[in-house]
Amino acid sequence: MSEESEEGQETPGAGIPLVFGRLLKRLRVQAGVDRAELGRRTGYSAATIASYEVGRRIPNAKFIRQADGVLDVGGMLVDFIEDMERAQYPAFFQDAARLEREAVGWHVYDALVVNGLLQTEEYARAVFTMWRPPLDDETIEQRVVARLARQEVFERKPAPTISFVMEEALLRKGWGGSTVMRGQLEQILLIGQRRNVEIQVMPNECEEHAGLGGTFTLINTAKGRRIGYGDAHKGSRLYTDDQTVREMEERYGILRAQALTPRKSLELVEKLLGET
Repeated sequence: MSEESEEGQETPGAGIPLVFGRLLKRLRVQAGVDRAELGRRTGYSAATIASYEVGRRIPNAKFIRQADGVLDVGGMLVDFIEDMERAQYPAFFQDAARLEREAVGWHVYDALVVNGLLQTEEYARAVFTMWRPPLDDETIEQRVVARLARQEVFERKPAPTISFVMEEALLRKGWGGSTVMRGQLEQILLIGQRRNVEIQVMPNECEEHAGLGGTFTLINTAKGRRIGYGDAHKGSRLYTDDQTVREMEERYGILRAQALTPRKSLELVEKLLGET
C-alpha cells in the first residue's frame, strides 16, 4: 500500500497535533526517509507514523526526540514536545496537568474512581471505555498513555509530597471486572508504601463527612503558589484566590482527620484484595 493510500484511510486531526504531523511529514520527505524506515529506526509501525503525520495520534516525547535525531533536523521537532504533552489531555485538564508537573505537593480527594495517579493501565482503559458520550478507540488509547505518563511524578527527584483521601465505596466497585480491580488494589498497596505518599480511605460507616461538596485537588508549586482544582460537569476549574484555596485546605484537613489513618487504610485495601 502506498503512503498516499495509507493516509487516505486516516481521519485528519486538528490543532497542534496536525501542525506537528505536517511538519514531520515534510521533514521526513526532505530527508528521503519513508514511513517504514522512520518506523523501523524509532520502533513504530509505518501505520503509526502515518497516524502521527495526519495528526490523528499524538506521539510521546521519546518518539519526537528519536525522529528529530533520525531526520537530523536540529530540534525542530523537539520544540513541539511541551505542546504535544498538553495536547494529550482533554482541554479542561491541560492547565492542571502543567501544574502537576511543577508540583511539590499534591493532595487529592476522590469519590467516584481511583485517582489517575494511582490507576493501572487496565483500570484506566476501563474508565475511559465507560465514558459517555463514548470515546473512539484512538482517543481511549491516547488518554490511557497520557494518564500513565503522569505517574512519572512518583520517580521525580526531589520527591513531591502526595496524599490521597478516597472513598471506600470506590474500592468496592467492580470497574473492568474482578481481575482489573485486583490489579488496581495491588497498585494502591504498592504505591502506598512510598515514603512520600500517604493514602487514606474514608470508611463507608463514617457518620460525619466534610467532602459532600465534591471532589477536589490541592496543588503546591515550587514557587510557593497554592492552587485548588475542582471537578465540574464537562470540565473543571482552577482556583487561585486565597479565600477559596484556604477553604479547600480546611476541608481537606478535616477529611484527613475523619478518614482512616494511612496504616489502617492500607490494611483495609489488603482486606478487600483478599476478598476479590
